[in-house]
Amino acid sequence: MSQRQVLQVFEQYQKARSQFVQMVAELATRPQNIETLQNAGVMSLLRPLLLDVVPTIQQTAALALGRLANYNDDLAEAVVKGDILPQLVYSLAEQNRFYKKAAAFVLRAVGKHSPQLAQAIVDCGALDTLVICLEDFDPGVKEAAVWALGYIARHNAELSQAVVDAGAVPLLVLCIQEPEIALKRIAASVLSDISKHSPELAQTVVDAGAIAYLAQMILNPDSKLKRQVLSALSQVAKHSVDLAEMVVEAEIFPVVLTCLKDKDEYMKKNASTLIREIAKHTPELSQLIVNAGGVAAVIDCIGSCKGNIRLPGIMMLGYVAAHSENLAMAVIISKGVPQLSVCLSEEPEDHIKAAAAWALGQIGRHTPEHARAVAVTNTLPVLLSLYMSAESSEDLQIKSKKAIKNILQKCTYLPALEPFLYDAPPNILKHVVGQFSKVLPHDSKARRLFVTSGGLKKVQEIKAEPGSVLQEYINSINNCYPEEIVRYYSPGYSDTLLQRVDSYQPLIN
Repeated sequence: MSQRQVLQVFEQYQKARSQFVQMVAELATRPQNIETLQNAGVMSLLRPLLLDVVPTIQQTAALALGRLANYNDDLAEAVVKGDILPQLVYSLAEQNRFYKKAAAFVLRAVGKHSPQLAQAIVDCGALDTLVICLEDFDPGVKEAAVWALGYIARHNAELSQAVVDAGAVPLLVLCIQEPEIALKRIAASVLSDISKHSPELAQTVVDAGAIAYLAQMILNPDSKLKRQVLSALSQVAKHSVDLAEMVVEAEIFPVVLTCLKDKDEYMKKNASTLIREIAKHTPELSQLIVNAGGVAAVIDCIGSCKGNIRLPGIMMLGYVAAHSENLAMAVIISKGVPQLSVCLSEEPEDHIKAAAAWALGQIGRHTPEHARAVAVTNTLPVLLSLYMSAESSEDLQIKSKKAIKNILQKCTYLPALEPFLYDAPPNILKHVVGQFSKVLPHDSKARRLFVTSGGLKKVQEIKAEPGSVLQEYINSINNCYPEEIVRYYSPGYSDTLLQRVDSYQPLIN
């Protein structure tokens, strides 16, 4: 047998290995093939090919493993149990850029499924190697490593802390300054994932100087990047007043308001979320947003979108209004109440209706003027029907009831209150009668109207426990009228008159 024939055997074997990994990698892109591959024992066949003498076979084997592990947690678990991770981590440090990208992809595919699988990656020492990859000359290697770190950090505070302890944050801040847009996007996303878990983790991102660079990128034309930037700034700002002030000091206003007008729905949502996370902390931060035109911009944004995209804007208006009378008035002046009323009536989702109900309650609870601004939009009957509806979620019922009470306790606009005399259940009726008992003694025109509209008659029909608060309110109202008027409108009075007619002896001359 000639040397050529001997070598041909090796060439054929190499060709077969190469074809096998390429076919498996190709088959693994289609979900319907995954189970068949798994049952055929593909994991144990791929593992030795990670150590193949031919670099392209190594890389394709890693790619195939990544695609399989990405599909479900059983296959990801098989990568961990098959002792494949240590091999990948070793190769990450040693091999060429193509293999590094493929190996990082496998780590990302395993780590994404659960905190336990992400912990397995940490336990095999992958973080240090991934962080070294963040300094790689090749942007593709950096990007693959950032993806893997992101999937580890997103699960919980402990895993995020492990990523921070490995020294990733300063290098991620460098990554957001790189020219490659894909690298910027994913690095901003990971900074967001690290910041979200705790004030301490957010502080490490701030300390690495990330805020200034993130704030500059609000002006970047790339929508996907801006979404991630706004998300990262929100996750920092949400934790405390100090962190929110640091975000504001990076001069994000008024530039962030332009994002509320963008056609990208998710950018609108993330921008609203960022403004909400700042507004919720203090009246001063809310006032700063008002001064920058933020309230009007958020109200316009709520009007231009639907569903969950509206939710952070609705909540932001509630937070602003909750702080003080003046801030609530700023929401009213910017025509926030009609917009929230539309959300309350239009939105099919209960949790969005509940947020709108809460926000309207925060606006109306300050003074009679605030309550009237809410009442004139005919919001109270809508809130009442949501509270009474058996189809409403428990949260929506609670928030609607609270909003009704908040508004009623300040409302002196009687035309809005009168329908409640007929429709409200006893626990709400008490507050309605209470408001009439406060207003009627001081307003003669209202007293007359209350009689002609049938209000006084309705009050006489209410059955209150003797000595109860409701009975006291009814007595206060009755004391505003002459006794014969009250008697005239009391139930059974017409029968009494008829009896008097029956028993009356005519005067005969």
